[in-house]
Amino acid sequence: MDVAETISAGNGTAAVYSRRCPGKETGNEDSAGVVLVDHHRSVLIVADGLGGSPAGDQAARLAVAETALAIREVATGEHSLRVAIVDGFERANEKIQALGVGAATTLSVVELDASTMRPYHVGDSVIMLLGGRGKIKYQSVSHSPVGYLLEAGHLDEADAMQHEDRHLVSNTVGEANMRIEIGPALQLAPRDTLLVATDGLADNLHVNEIVERVRRGPLDRAMQRLIDDATERMHHSSEHMPSKPDDLTAILYRPSTVDTA
Repeated sequence: MDVAETISAGNGTAAVYSRRCPGKETGNEDSAGVVLVDHHRSVLIVADGLGGSPAGDQAARLAVAETALAIREVATGEHSLRVAIVDGFERANEKIQALGVGAATTLSVVELDASTMRPYHVGDSVIMLLGGRGKIKYQSVSHSPVGYLLEAGHLDEADAMQHEDRHLVSNTVGEANMRIEIGPALQLAPRDTLLVATDGLADNLHVNEIVERVRRGPLDRAMQRLIDDATERMHHSSEHMPSKPDDLTAILYRPSTVDTA
C-alpha cells in the first residue's frame, strides 16, 4: 500500500496500512483485516508470517482468512465473538500445520463491541491502547524470550531493542502447542487510540516514539507519521536509534469522536 486506507468500523474508524520491507523482492509476509460484524461490533486482525520459516506469507494470509471466516459465521448465529475468535485461531493453527512445511505466523486480534475492546494474541505482534494524553492503558507482552525478560524487568527497552535474540518468537500459530493469550475487556474512552501492528513498527520505533506519533491529530495523519518515521529508520541505521528493515503492517482505531490537531 502507498497510503493507509481509512474505513468505518463498528463504533469508530480504523486506518489500515501494510507494505513489504524496503528493497525486498519477495512478497509481503504480513497480512491484516478489519471484519465488520454489525453497527456496534468489529474485529481487527494482524498477522506476521515468520520469515525464517517456509511459506510465511501463506501462513499469515491463512491466519487472517480463517479468523475472519469464523467471525462471519458467528455474525448470524448464537455464539459470542469471543468464541468465534478463539475458533479462528484454532482453525488457522490446524490449516497452517496441514501445509506440512513448518510454516508459522503471529496473530493479534482485537474484539470491539460498542465502547469495549478485548485483545487476543499469539506471538510478538503488538497491541496497545493509548489515552489521548499518551497514557499506555494496555500493552501486550510479546511471546518471545526477550519479551518475557522485558516484562519481568530483567531488560530495559533500549537493551531489548538491540538484543541478539530479538528475532526469536516462542509461541506461534502453526505449532502443536500454540497458546492463545486473552486479555481483559477494557472500556474505550472517546480520545483513546488502539494500535495493532507487526514488529516492523515495534523494532524501529521506541514505545514512547510510537505513543507520541499516535496520540495526537487526525487518525490518518497519526498513521502517516508512524509509516514515515518507521520507514526512515529502516533506510538509515544509526548507532543510537533502532533500525531493522522488515515488512510493516499496522491498524489504528479510534472510537467515534472529533479529531483534534
